[in-house]
Amino acid sequence: MINLIRRDVIMQKRNLLVFIPFVLFFIIMNSHPTLTFLVASIFIPFNTFDYDKKAETNILLNSLPYTRREIIAARYIGAIVYMIFAVGLTSLALLAFNKSFTLTDIAIGSSLFLLFVALAFPLFYIFESNITLIIMISFILLVGIVPPTVYYLAEYVPYITNFMLNLSNIVLYTSVAIIIAIIYIISWVTTTLVYQHKAF
Repeated sequence: MINLIRRDVIMQKRNLLVFIPFVLFFIIMNSHPTLTFLVASIFIPFNTFDYDKKAETNILLNSLPYTRREIIAARYIGAIVYMIFAVGLTSLALLAFNKSFTLTDIAIGSSLFLLFVALAFPLFYIFESNITLIIMISFILLVGIVPPTVYYLAEYVPYITNFMLNLSNIVLYTSVAIIIAIIYIISWVTTTLVYQHKAF
């Protein structure tokens, strides 16, 4: 499984020539750091999906001595590895351009990325159609569901808002991390089940 992640890392070396200007564009345009961390994290794993679709890599992967469970595990673990790399590189770029950001920006951007992955990865293996369309649908779902839900709870369910305001930052961040981890694992299991029943 580690070799599968290493394969993606080696393959993505070429994309660094595009990745760096891509991140710099958002920084120069004074995008919010949270958005910059989010789009930077998205870049590498979804480029991998696009490459694999064009090269029909799944046929090759299934001919190698890896189980389908290991192939999907490499995708999900690899996404976290790429996110850490992207956050580190983006942080250095922001510092180089003297742009301020906080750990909260990193935490929110990373959390949104993991939610985005949890939505998009199953869709890739269910539909296997246009990568860009799936990314757009996932983004719309994420942006369309999360903010309205938060606003609704804040306005119409004040008990939840008051409860969250009374929590310490550590408890709040830990709770959010646990919820996102559960959603990520559910997505991981779902994608594994879908992939195990696909024919290549």
